[in-house]
Amino acid sequence: MSVAKKDYKRITTKSLIEMKSNGEKISMLTAYDYTMAKIVDTAGVDVILVGDSASNVMAGHETTLPITLDQMIYHASSVVRAVERALVVVDLPFGSYQSDPKEALRSSIRIMKESGGHAVKLEGGKEIKESIKKILNAGIPVMGHLGLTPQSIYKFGTYSVRAKEDAEAEKLIEDAKMLERIGCFGVVLEKIPADLAKKVAESISIPVIGIGAGGGVDGQVLVIHDMLGMNNEFSPRFLRRYLNLYEQMTTAIGQYAADVKSSDFPNSNEQY
Repeated sequence: MSVAKKDYKRITTKSLIEMKSNGEKISMLTAYDYTMAKIVDTAGVDVILVGDSASNVMAGHETTLPITLDQMIYHASSVVRAVERALVVVDLPFGSYQSDPKEALRSSIRIMKESGGHAVKLEGGKEIKESIKKILNAGIPVMGHLGLTPQSIYKFGTYSVRAKEDAEAEKLIEDAKMLERIGCFGVVLEKIPADLAKKVAESISIPVIGIGAGGGVDGQVLVIHDMLGMNNEFSPRFLRRYLNLYEQMTTAIGQYAADVKSSDFPNSNEQY
């Protein structure tokens, strides 16, 4: 029996679990600034991820590793000021939680207090279990992240699909169940086989959000610069471009520059 879609005025971690239970898919996009977050929230996206992908798309770094906790707080606070409906999840950056549960808690508290974010996201499974438990014990909601974990790129050596072999797939399933058991409200699965991702989603009661993990999960997340076509250098199989803003923006900006050069802008109607 189908369940009527509930009109959520404000998305919470409880809302997401209800959505999974009711078979309603969850939409999630990144945002890193006030203006973009306002647009994403108004459009009705359920979850806004202030991702450490800001290191790539906002700062031009090759990896997510260089972004700092202070920079993540800056981006997150900008997003939070724009949002009225969406749940705002903030990535804990590399080096702010891996080695010491107390450091993980301090980092999470700073994000919650200084940005106003609603939850934090950490990459990894049982190896960061104690850090996650420490954060959860302080009343801070945590979203997990398994599969391809970009903060570990130098360990993996490649951005290729993860968990294709049985041993890694079994570990991923075990880690997902562990994240549910200790109290995480959801988990992101990145770039893993679709059948495995579906199996994980069916084996746990918390929402599973996929990126490059097929359609058998509970929701999807993309980097907004990628799905809007602002970044024309990144074309993985899982990416659907909904616009080609790179072409549209370069054309518009080029026209503006030409109009200024030719004295066409401003015209008589565009001045006081």
